[in-house]
Amino acid sequence: MPKLKTRSSAKKRLQVKKSGKVKHGKAYGKHLFTHAKTPAQKRRNRGTGHLRDMDAKKVIKEMFPYGAN
Repeated sequence: MPKLKTRSSAKKRLQVKKSGKVKHGKAYGKHLFTHAKTPAQKRRNRGTGHLRDMDAKKVIKEMFPYGAN
């Protein structure tokens, strides 16, 4: 059987930790800061987050065919 490739987009956007959690950057935090977002929104969209367990399992299975990293 041919080798399977890891999804390039997943490699760039997601990081699988040793615990099995998947770390990701938060959405909506890159632009439109002057007028479109409240301070609370800006604060919540800062930094990184972790996927839920169910979604993490799915991502690892489909995007990283030979395991994470």
